[in-house]
Amino acid sequence: MSNDDAAQAQRHRERMQRKKALVDAGIARATIERGVVVVTTGNGKGKSSSGFGMVARALGHGFNVGVVQFIKGSFATGEEAFFRRFPDEVSYHVMGEGFTWETQDRERDIRAASAAWDIAAGMLADADVDLVLLDELNIALKYQYIGVDAVVAALAARPPQQHVVITGRAAPQALIDVADTVTEMNVVKHAYQAGIKAQKGIEL
Repeated sequence: MSNDDAAQAQRHRERMQRKKALVDAGIARATIERGVVVVTTGNGKGKSSSGFGMVARALGHGFNVGVVQFIKGSFATGEEAFFRRFPDEVSYHVMGEGFTWETQDRERDIRAASAAWDIAAGMLADADVDLVLLDELNIALKYQYIGVDAVVAALAARPPQQHVVITGRAAPQALIDVADTVTEMNVVKHAYQAGIKAQKGIEL
């Protein structure tokens, strides 16, 4: 190893040592253990995919999981086909009737969202459900099919150790305010813009 390579390696070790000290200190400060509310929003792809990834992770730890899909429902998806293989661990409810531009019927959409929320509210009150995924709830809130105040109240009253994941574009500020973790996904490129149709295993 040349002198320059050795010096570069030493600088790298020193940077990583400083970084490790900062990370370790942050981990040491994080002592609270309770359920968290995670919101994934924004126009980019991957919000529901992230939510279902957390469902898979939760199952790996032996959790009981509840899933309610608020908007999707007019077509079959790979995640539904997969997670229905675990009926004892996953309570899976597809309650939507399609995207709003497909249904074109506000009253019908409100009825579907209200029925979905009834099931979701029951899960949020059940201490036996360790993680609840409310997929595309943000869309139902955006169009005021469900009142955000009712959702915020149910989140506040849920069992202390229960985790909740909420997905969908345009998360309202009131939900962002009470969430513990919020991620906004932005579009850089999307295959759809190049005329490539939705693919099984990618979008479906």
